[in-house]
Amino acid sequence: MSAVKDSSSISQNKADFYRANSDMERARILVGTGQELVQYRHDADTRIWYNDLPAGYEPHWHSALEIIVPVENWYDVTVQGTTYHVMPGDIFIVPPGELHSIVAPASGSRFIFLSDLSAFSRIHGFGGIQSILATPLHITRAEYPGIYDDVYQILVQMRNEYFSKNEFAELSILSLMAGMFVKIGTNHLYSINMFPNMRVYKQKEYVDKFTSVMDYIDAHYMDELNLDDIASSIGFSKYHFSRLFKQYTGYTFCAYITYRRVKIAEELLEKPELSITEVGLQAGFPSISTFNRVFKQAKNCTPSEYREKNHVFISSIHS
Repeated sequence: MSAVKDSSSISQNKADFYRANSDMERARILVGTGQELVQYRHDADTRIWYNDLPAGYEPHWHSALEIIVPVENWYDVTVQGTTYHVMPGDIFIVPPGELHSIVAPASGSRFIFLSDLSAFSRIHGFGGIQSILATPLHITRAEYPGIYDDVYQILVQMRNEYFSKNEFAELSILSLMAGMFVKIGTNHLYSINMFPNMRVYKQKEYVDKFTSVMDYIDAHYMDELNLDDIASSIGFSKYHFSRLFKQYTGYTFCAYITYRRVKIAEELLEKPELSITEVGLQAGFPSISTFNRVFKQAKNCTPSEYREKNHVFISSIHS
């Protein structure tokens, strides 16, 4: 379905789009450090907005993955100091936890997808997908000809399910999103040319090795992860491994470990029965001081402040 054809059906469904998100004022709350706290409808994992407001958004971040699909007119999104001009039909993905700002035109409309990825976090192979989703993705037909149409169609199906009265809509949305991640991941693996001048069966062997490494990291983030040992376990020198790991994930090995531990800590901080020290240790940080320092660098607030904001937010929606 093209962006133009899709937009023709929107006027017929605007009432449904607004009705489904009638709790907008309670569902999106910004707190002092620019953190946005997202309340999902009916305790689901995805919130989809139809947005035709001319207002932009100051720098903010949230733990949800955000996907922006303009329908009419452009949308400017600034992430990591780079501004992306997102046109109708483009697909722009903002990584979870990234500070970003948005400038909207005087008129226009777009769909905004916000998704909690924790349901995927323990699935084999998702570690590699998370490394791809750690940097902004601007998916256009020109830049991603092999997957653009499929990904766009998946998002349209997700939107249709969300605004339907289908009792299995949430399950369907999760299934569709998993399919989208597979397409993005597969496209990434075979477009970065990590293993040039190598037979196909050997390329697959290398991809399998790095998939196993990402799964290992996800299973052992709380342990001391040694670069030399992990490189050796898949038959690489640490120098060769480091180069390929950076190409595969966009991170150095140490930076990626820190990134994953912060993400795990965000999830654990939502469990009030765990102390801040327990959260830090379970997330793999060697000490509470290291945990506090690294978390504040990444999120611009301490772990305690992060927990308190989430606690206040959750209490407010149940009051």
